[in-house]
Amino acid sequence: MGKRIKLLAICVLLTSVSILSGCSENVNLDNTQKKKNIALIVKMKNGDYWKTVKMGADVAAREFDVNVDFNAPDDEEDIEGQIRLVNEALEKKVGALILAASDYKALAEVTEKAYNQKIPVIIIDAEVNTDRIHSFIGTDNRDAGIKAGEKLVELAGTDSRIAIMSFVKGTGNAEQREEGLMSVISKYPQIKVVAKEYSLSDTKLANQLTKKIISEKGEIDAIVALNAISSIGVAQAIYEMNLAGRVKVITFDSTPEEIEFIEKEVIQATIIQNPFSMGYLGVKYAVEAMEGKKIPKRIDTGSKAIDKNNMYLPANQKLVFPFVK
Repeated sequence: MGKRIKLLAICVLLTSVSILSGCSENVNLDNTQKKKNIALIVKMKNGDYWKTVKMGADVAAREFDVNVDFNAPDDEEDIEGQIRLVNEALEKKVGALILAASDYKALAEVTEKAYNQKIPVIIIDAEVNTDRIHSFIGTDNRDAGIKAGEKLVELAGTDSRIAIMSFVKGTGNAEQREEGLMSVISKYPQIKVVAKEYSLSDTKLANQLTKKIISEKGEIDAIVALNAISSIGVAQAIYEMNLAGRVKVITFDSTPEEIEFIEKEVIQATIIQNPFSMGYLGVKYAVEAMEGKKIPKRIDTGSKAIDKNNMYLPANQKLVFPFVK
C-alpha cells in the first residue's frame, strides 16, 4: 500500500510540473506575441554605415523590449524596391515605421500612407518631401557639406582645381551636401570645379570616374567625395594612381577602409556622422510615439571633421570606431 501511495504522489507531482511547464510556455509565448513590432527600412543592405544604424537599433530593441525587422533593397537606386518593402511592412500592420528614404520625392506618398494609417513614422538619415511624419533624426547635411568645404579650402587653398564625387543625383542628402559645399566654394572665385560626377553609390564606378576625371581634366588639387561608398572608390583610385598627398581627398563617414586610407595619408580628412544614434534614437522615439508620448519633431545627430591628428582622441573614438563586425 505504501508503494502505491508513493507512485501516485510521483504521478501527481509529474503531472503538476507538466501543467506548470505548459503554462510557462504559454506565458512566454504570450509575452513574445505582445512585443511591439517596428519596421526599420534603410537604403541598402550592404555597407558599414547601415550596419552601424542596425547596431544602434538592435541595442534600443533590447533596451525597450521590442522587435525590429531590419530590411532594405540590395541597391540604393532601387527606389521601387524600397517602396515595395514599406508597403509590405504596412500590410503586416507594424506598430511603427523607421525609414531612411532612398529618394526625397518618390518615398513621400508611401510615407504619408503610413502616417494616415495612424502608424508612427520616424524618418532617419534622409528627409522625405512631406511633413506627415512624427520625427526626423539625422545629420544636418547642408552643415556637413559646409564642413567639407572648409576642410577643402584648408587643405587645397583658395586657388585650386577640384572635383566633386557625389552619389545619387536628386537625393536629398546629396543635394544638401552639395549645396553646403558650394556655399563655401562660391566665396573663393579662384577655386575651379573642373568636374562633378555621381557614383550611384557604387565603389567601382567611383574608382573609374575618379581615374577618368584625372585623365581628362589633367592636374587637380583635391577631390571631395560625399558619401562612404563614393569615398572608398575615390581613395582607391588615388592610391592606385600613386597620387596620395598630391591630390587631397576629403570624404564622408568612417568605414574601416577610409580609416586605413587616413592612416596611409591617402585621405586627408573625413566628415563623420552618427549612424548609431540614428538607429538607436529611431527605435527609442518609435516606442514613445506608439505609447502616445510627444516626441521631438527634429533631432540633429551631428557631424564632425576628422583627420589623422584628432581621430584617436577619446572624444572621437566612439564616432570613428563604431565596432561594426
